[in-house]
Amino acid sequence: MAMEMLSRPSSIMGLIFGRKRGLNNNMTTLEWIETTVDYGRSLISSGLEGARSARNKTLAGAPVTSALINSVRDSWMPAVIGAYVGALGASLGHRRRTHYGTVMGASLLGAAIGFSTGMAWGTRRLTGDIARGAKKNIDTARDAHWLEKNPIDYA
Repeated sequence: MAMEMLSRPSSIMGLIFGRKRGLNNNMTTLEWIETTVDYGRSLISSGLEGARSARNKTLAGAPVTSALINSVRDSWMPAVIGAYVGALGASLGHRRRTHYGTVMGASLLGAAIGFSTGMAWGTRRLTGDIARGAKKNIDTARDAHWLEKNPIDYA
């Protein structure tokens, strides 16, 4: 009988999408997928809304580009230090004469690392506030979802 069911394509789809799943035995797999995707969308939208509101609160109406421009201005010194350390490391790493390409590549890599570190340091307050706002809204959405699935009866 099992071989008969597996030979029919409609029965296979019925086995996959018609099966009862999880704690809620009244829910099929397709319904479970739909509710899970909807829950994921609500988490993403609430996280984005929290990040957006935290950004607006932190910047006090100023555009994000002004904060990024200030951070870029402040990141040139870490980039120069990174380039120097990269070039020095490439020069001192060999006993023979160092190739200029190796020194240039190491200094560019050091500059990129220094610049990205400077940018991360310069925008740390804004980034932290955005992450906290997103987490706060996601936690609120998760709590609402939990209460929906597990209602509390005070009476």
